[in-house]
Amino acid sequence: MILRRFEAADGAAILSWIKDEREFRMWSADRFGDYPSAPEKISAHHEICSQSGSFFPLTAVDEVENVVGHLILRYTDDEKTEVRFGFVIVDSSKRGEGLGREMLELAKKFAADELHAKRLSLGVFENNPAALKCYRSVGFSECAGDGELFEVLGENWKCIEMAMDI
Repeated sequence: MILRRFEAADGAAILSWIKDEREFRMWSADRFGDYPSAPEKISAHHEICSQSGSFFPLTAVDEVENVVGHLILRYTDDEKTEVRFGFVIVDSSKRGEGLGREMLELAKKFAADELHAKRLSLGVFENNPAALKCYRSVGFSECAGDGELFEVLGENWKCIEMAMDI
């Protein structure tokens, strides 16, 4: 697996892995508006955010260049020492094979080597145990605090903040 810059054509593959609105919200919260979304919305969002020079959309591809995962990295501070992971997703037909862990390890290396980050952070909904397990497996720990509540689909979802020093 390698990480490469997100390409507009990747959006269709990413959205094909999301089977319903609950899964869509778990992945994107409210960042892409209505469900179902369109690949063009993801591309436009990533293009606009990338213009800041602090936002890095990445796609994971396997050895035959099939798109198998996606995430973004973005600086959270003016000093550019903390990088936040977001929109983390793996091909739904390949979940449970360790691709998420592998992609996150590559992203950690990219954040350290290319972005010179000292700290990584992310937010994950408490009702996403597979993601929590994956993030813990690569070294993220829960931050102190109660976690912010978001109203999603008529329910209150708790967002757990996680971080690690690198």
